[in-house]
Amino acid sequence: MNHVFPRHCHASLPTAKSGDGCFIIDTHGKRYFDGSGGAAVSCLGHSNQRITDAIKAQVDSLAFAHTGFFTSDTAEELADLLIANAPGDIDRVYFVSGGSEAVEAAIKLARQYHLENGQPERRHLIARRQSYHGNTLGALSAGGNEWRRRQFAPLLVEMSHISACYEYAERSKGESLYDYGQRAANELESEILRLGPETVMAFIAEPIVGATLGAVPPVDGYYRRIREICDEYGVLLILDEVMCGMGRTGNLFACDAEDVSPDILCIAKGLGGGYQPIGAMLCTKQIYESISNGSGFFQHGHTYLGHPVATAAGLAVVRELLDHGMVAQAHQRGIHLEQQLRTKFAQNPHVGDIRGRGMFWGIEFVANRETKQPFDPALGLAGKLKKSAFEHGLICYPMPGTRDGKNGDHVLLAPPFIATEDELDGALDLLSRAIADVIPT
Repeated sequence: MNHVFPRHCHASLPTAKSGDGCFIIDTHGKRYFDGSGGAAVSCLGHSNQRITDAIKAQVDSLAFAHTGFFTSDTAEELADLLIANAPGDIDRVYFVSGGSEAVEAAIKLARQYHLENGQPERRHLIARRQSYHGNTLGALSAGGNEWRRRQFAPLLVEMSHISACYEYAERSKGESLYDYGQRAANELESEILRLGPETVMAFIAEPIVGATLGAVPPVDGYYRRIREICDEYGVLLILDEVMCGMGRTGNLFACDAEDVSPDILCIAKGLGGGYQPIGAMLCTKQIYESISNGSGFFQHGHTYLGHPVATAAGLAVVRELLDHGMVAQAHQRGIHLEQQLRTKFAQNPHVGDIRGRGMFWGIEFVANRETKQPFDPALGLAGKLKKSAFEHGLICYPMPGTRDGKNGDHVLLAPPFIATEDELDGALDLLSRAIADVIPT
């Protein structure tokens, strides 16, 4: 009898037995290229000996010490390493167990920051439509994906949602990229004014939108305008880099490419590379000191904060990224991946857009390329593509509801940074076969 509660009650899944570089191997010996890193998690593949050795050494030394009583060397060293490479005035790290926890902590910290500063009226969080920030109730409230939100709507906290920076679908004909980005960013100012500037505590966004839109980067100038608006109205800027951070887009922190620095930053996934569950919320010195010089206590916490084994894994992963040139490699391999994606798929009449950065790419599919009309959602295109690719030996991340939570389909690719050009080419061959199976031209 199987007593595991799976994601889908009627799915029949193979059992993963071992990992070998970019591949997962099941109990029958079939090899699957991990073209999405699970969910943009496995940035360094599945068999890095230095990371597993670091985990084993930490378990042998100390498995767990509650942060209500102790800190640990691994947590301290990982925090120092992150801050040494963090953007702007980011100065403190709060370790959690995953992305949703990081976002929950960010939302609560934003609220407490304003309380400590004598502005209890600041309570509104503004986010973006078609965003994803996690599945706990606070993070789900912030997220703008209607499909994920719908059945839990009565339980969610009321939050505002403005348009994403999604130029493929939302830029007007004849509008320049820059003008479109400024128009999209200025929606934030309009919403702040609608709510009342004195009532808004923070704005949260993914620098490059992951699961729900399929690796959509901002247009140039968008985030600089967002930063200006936040500064003008005293609104904190929270950047969610859970999926796109930790080297995934060719910079250790994705926001570095936008030349902006947030007040609060969320990371996870690639921080542990799948070797341990870990995430982190980072904040500026100003925010930390508002707590330190005020109540002295962040009213939040989880049992496994700063877990020694998880932070040992995170420390080994970040050292691997920095000391072994893996961030630079993600950038270089990303150039090759983009070239091959465009060579193989740009002329497909049902490929509407290819977008991304580094080792983080999305392909959006359309029924009509001229009008950008999505396929009928009743076709279940994304699910069929995932199944076909998996049968061919490719793990990828197709999603429905790209446009509005119901219409539209895309596939997200986030392979390990260690993938060779030949391995990437082979993965795209498998994807090409799956697309041909599902969308005959």
